[in-house]
This record gives sequence, structure tokens and C-alpha cells, in this order.
Amino acid sequence: MQKNLPRPGYGLGLRSEYYQPILEQSPAVDWFEIISENYMVEGGKALFYLEAIAEQYPVVMHGVSLSIGGPHGLDFEYLRQLKKLAERVQPVWISDHLCWNRGNAHQLHDLLPLPYTEESLHYIAGRVRQVQDFLGRPLILENVSSYVRSSADEFTEWAFLDALTQLSGCELLLDVNNVYVSARNHGFDPWEFISSLPAEKIRQLHLAGHSDYGDYVIDTHDQPISDPVWALYQKTLERLGPVATLIERDDHYPPFETLMAELIKARQLGQQVVERRSLCA
Repeated sequence: MQKNLPRPGYGLGLRSEYYQPILEQSPAVDWFEIISENYMVEGGKALFYLEAIAEQYPVVMHGVSLSIGGPHGLDFEYLRQLKKLAERVQPVWISDHLCWNRGNAHQLHDLLPLPYTEESLHYIAGRVRQVQDFLGRPLILENVSSYVRSSADEFTEWAFLDALTQLSGCELLLDVNNVYVSARNHGFDPWEFISSLPAEKIRQLHLAGHSDYGDYVIDTHDQPISDPVWALYQKTLERLGPVATLIERDDHYPPFETLMAELIKARQLGQQVVERRSLCA
């Protein structure tokens, strides 16, 4: 039976390094987000632990291989496997990235940005509708961090995201760290990005760390969440109200207690927003 995710709720990315602490400690986490591709298998250790954890917690599926903006046809074999996993673990929702990472023959191990043009908008919206029809549920798409921009752009990234939600019915996974990284790399105001998005379409937030090299910033997901990202997150909550928030870490894994401390901080910031709103009501 599918478990309902509290809104707001505060979750962690499920990584194999933390299987044992989760099962042994039953931590105060509202939900876990899995990388879908890690569990699109018939059996084995990863799926065993996932099913054990999913018995106790709601699960969200987050993919990295959909390549919704790619030049190739949609990979319906991949979508069949994705749907099969969803039937098995009953995720609260399914998300992926607004990017491309596959050509006709090769899978690229990166999340590559798109040209933000009218042609691209209608092309991707049509593919999103196909995916949603196949899965039987809305698709949630995440903004990626970027380091180059297309000279053909006709939209800002935030205007493109807004238009895509209107054309396709998809929802948004707003990665606050990715906004900060891209803003530093391209010289735009991160708050203009966030404040321009349709608030009612933002289903989830991501928080993660990055590597700051001064002239540019790399989205590495292997560092603690930085102070500027925390500040941007707090401002985002003040606009949106508390939204389901996930803490991500993909390398240089710290003790589980360190991630829990970040989750507790996110929860405290959300609670502060709720308290301020109740005083103003």
C-alpha cells in the first residue's frame, strides 16, 4: 500500500553506506529518495535493503537516465523497467532531471543543459506528456546545475521551466543548490530564478553541497550544505511555505549523524516559517 508523504516532510537520499544505520536506528526521517537506476534489477542486496526500508518509510524515486531533452526517441524499455520498480515499491512520486544525457548510441554520465528555445520547449513538453501517459502519473523535473549556456536561448531557465509546467502538466523539483551554482557560474540573481517559478508547481526541494573554486562553482554533492545555500533555502521557504525537502550526499560520505544534523536544521527552518505565518494570521 502506498504511504502518504506528509507535506511538509524532510528526507534523505538513500545510499548504500547508510542502509545499516537506518535499519538499526529507525531515524526520525520522514521519507527517503532513491536513485531509480540503482534498483531496476530483479533481486540482490540493494533491492533487499530497499524493500526493508520501504516497509518503514515512504519512498520517492529519482532518476538520472530519462534524458527527457535528448535527440533520440524515448527509451520505452527503460520506462517499462521504471514502471515495474514503481509498482514494486509504490513511490510517492517519480522525478528526473530537465536535461539530456544520451545520444542515439551512448549514455553520457552527466546531466547536460538544454537550449531554452521555443522549439525545445514544445519538443520536451510533448515527450513529458508521453512519459506521464506511460507512467500514469505526473513527472517531476529538476533544474540542473550548468556551466555553459546556449547562444540560441530565447528564454531564461526559470521562464522555460514555468512554460514547461503549463504545456505539459509536469511539476518541479527545485534544487536550491543547483540554482546557486548556476547563478554563480552565469552571473544571474538566484532569487530572481526562484521567485519567478510557479509556486503551486514546486513539489519538492533539494539541498546539497558544492565545491567553490572562486571564479566558478561545481555541483559535487560531496560537501556540507554551504551558508549561502542555507540562506537561499530559508528565503525560498518564506515564499513557498514548507515544501518537502531532501538532503543529498553522493560522495565523501560523512557519519550518518552528520546528515541527520543537516536534516534537523532544514526542519527547524521550516518550523520557523510555520510559526511566523501563524503569528501573522
